[in-house]
Amino acid sequence: MVATILVGMLCAHLLCFSVMFLLISKRLHGNKMGMDFFALGNLLLGLAYVLQLAEGAPSWSGMSVANHVLTLASPIAYWLGAMRFFGHAVPLWRPLIAFAVLYGAAQALVQWSLGPTARYAMLAGMSALLFFVMTLTVIYGVRTFAKDLYSEMVFFALLISGICVLNALKFFKIVDGGLEALQMDSSFQTVFYIYMSSLATIFPPSIVWLVLRRLTDKLRDMAARDPMTQLLNRRGLGEALQLFFNARHTAPAYLLLLDVDHFKNINDTYGHPAGDAVLCHVAQVLRTTARRGDLVGRIGGEEFVVICLDTDEAGVLRLAERLRAMLQAHAIDITESPQPLRCTVTIGVSHPFRYAAALDEAMHAADKALYRGKAAGRNRVETAQSPDEPRTLQSNKPGMLAHETVQTAELNSPAVPR
Repeated sequence: MVATILVGMLCAHLLCFSVMFLLISKRLHGNKMGMDFFALGNLLLGLAYVLQLAEGAPSWSGMSVANHVLTLASPIAYWLGAMRFFGHAVPLWRPLIAFAVLYGAAQALVQWSLGPTARYAMLAGMSALLFFVMTLTVIYGVRTFAKDLYSEMVFFALLISGICVLNALKFFKIVDGGLEALQMDSSFQTVFYIYMSSLATIFPPSIVWLVLRRLTDKLRDMAARDPMTQLLNRRGLGEALQLFFNARHTAPAYLLLLDVDHFKNINDTYGHPAGDAVLCHVAQVLRTTARRGDLVGRIGGEEFVVICLDTDEAGVLRLAERLRAMLQAHAIDITESPQPLRCTVTIGVSHPFRYAAALDEAMHAADKALYRGKAAGRNRVETAQSPDEPRTLQSNKPGMLAHETVQTAELNSPAVPR
């Protein structure tokens, strides 16, 4: 009697949360984050338990076959929903229908060849196997694609492994004791349904928490990024730099401040869409040329920032010259001009700094170096040795850095007035 009440409560929980997941998915519009899949998984499992209550004792019938198919289809729907949550575009109905057909045929084959005990043992064994695979997937996710959700994924792994263990125990009990092990009033079945009812209460709110976590992370990321180029903005740079210095305290950081030369002339000559194309082109070059781990951002207008981490002055200067040369060399195709547009940048390099609070000071030093570069002819790298003792780096050949100065040839392109 207790187990029957628990199954009834389990049905109510599953079906109610199925409706809630569906309503949430409707509000998410473009990216449903798998909530529609989770809604279907809850619906399938809820219907399976409804059929189990209607069926009563184990038997061979269409209702029993449907019950077993729905019971195993639900974790597949959950697994597919998790794939959707992590951004993988997986189909839903095709794998579920294929599984339903194959497992229905397998049930008939086992029933006729090995009897009803083997069919129910197959259900418990397949459930244990599916949840074991799900547990392994979650553990793999903790180490790879879901590192940002470490605590949540460990929690899910523990919950899912509990279902795996209980179904494995049920499999051995059926093999050892036959269908008597499935009596609703047995102590094992009572424990099984207590766990499942608890899981049905805990699991859905946990999924909702994951969705809320992802939404808030997305909002935080949007607040930290420039909407046009998707590079970090001033706030995002500050937060990322704070995390870096909180995690390690050895190597200093250097700041590169880049300004697109004669950007106003580009806007005036070709229009703002062309100017936006130039900014996006510069952002892409910075994103692909900067070293892994460096922070790349846009701080407004035509000014960009690269914060170099875990390097020395020589490495910073090599990177600055490489960025300058790459931007000079690459042409930009725009509809407003019959010929490709070329642009150059002037780069100011700050002194090294070891604290996130020194970001403003480093920005100021790089800005002073940048304006010296503008005054000296643009399309060049200028650096400051210390906050109080700036110096200019020049060389006679692009890409070559001497001890005193770095000077690069001006780009004589008709597309960019100089």
